[in-house]
Amino acid sequence: MKQPIRISLAVITVAVAVAVAVGAFGCGTLDNPPITMEPDWDTPRTRELAVTACFDCHSNQTRWPWYTSLPIVSAIAANNVHEGRQELNFSTWDRPQKEATEAGEAIQEGEMPPADYLLLHGEADLSPADKQALVAGLRATFTRSPPLGGEGGTTGGKDGGEGGKDGHDDD
Repeated sequence: MKQPIRISLAVITVAVAVAVAVGAFGCGTLDNPPITMEPDWDTPRTRELAVTACFDCHSNQTRWPWYTSLPIVSAIAANNVHEGRQELNFSTWDRPQKEATEAGEAIQEGEMPPADYLLLHGEADLSPADKQALVAGLRATFTRSPPLGGEGGTTGGKDGGEGGKDGHDDD
């Protein structure tokens, strides 16, 4: 009789520990809200590179792998994606984008995509040539199609500038 009690206590202890962990982290919402507007991409290649390296955290087209359904992983993933979308969201280009002007610099400096993301998403680890193509493509896209609401225009670099009201230089 003592063994079933031990097993029951062990199960209860594990259940309480999981409940506490879930309560501490929350479950997070693994959502993909509607796409309201994307940038007018300079080329299909720029969009393809952005989808590969950026869209899981910076769009409403996140791919949620199976492991994101695990309670603690779900909370961490949902938090990371929601924070990423608040800074830069390619699916809500009709709203201000806080970090659009910093995107190229973050890629060039190796800050984006983050190292912990790359551990599970090797395809997002772009070659140096692809990183440069993405940075140049984002610069061209953001100049051609700045986000509505004012933020954006360039992705870092000394030749940046927001140009006129429509995002183009007023010559």
